[in-house]
Amino acid sequence: MGLSLATIVLWAVPVVFAITLHEAAHGYVARHFGDRTAEALGRITLNPLRHIDPIGTVLVPAMLFLTAGPQYIFGWAKPVPVNFGNLRHPKRDMLWVAAAGPFANFAMAFGWMVVLKLTLGDGVWPSGEAARMARIGVSVNLVLMALNLLPIPPLDGGRIAVSLLPNRAAEVWSRLEPFGFLLIVALMFTPLLGQLIRPLSNAGAALLRVIVGL
Repeated sequence: MGLSLATIVLWAVPVVFAITLHEAAHGYVARHFGDRTAEALGRITLNPLRHIDPIGTVLVPAMLFLTAGPQYIFGWAKPVPVNFGNLRHPKRDMLWVAAAGPFANFAMAFGWMVVLKLTLGDGVWPSGEAARMARIGVSVNLVLMALNLLPIPPLDGGRIAVSLLPNRAAEVWSRLEPFGFLLIVALMFTPLLGQLIRPLSNAGAALLRVIVGL
């Protein structure tokens, strides 16, 4: 695969929006349930520049793209600050705030799947490059959705688990948070991470194909 400017753009647009809109969704739902921390800091916005982390959104994905290939792209945006104590029902509402990010990725994957249908050869606006970007958008968003649903704090799935577990178990599980990121990075260097996220991302893709009619 050539590393032309066009190739970089085809990947950069879906990756940046997948990561940054994921974070904006957390802030929006947190505001809905009573925490206005993200709003006060201007983080409830569709402007990617407000969410980009120079290392996690740009440097790490770029290095992985260049060295390991697109199937290993991994990254993050600046986390949207959420004060769970400000939520009206902190433990219960944490579930919805956490789930907002993966849901946003699924919604974006749906949008990209619609674009794919419209831009394929027999679509309304056939375009090879647009269809390629749409495929990338679907894949990137479903992988990020599945990754973030792993029940490992501080991933969204970990916070969902903390919300659902009984209080004592939730307290124990939340103590894993300082080590969760290191665990995810370690899993990146093994086949296990792909084996964990592939079934859910594949199921999401199959569901979207049925919904969109592809």
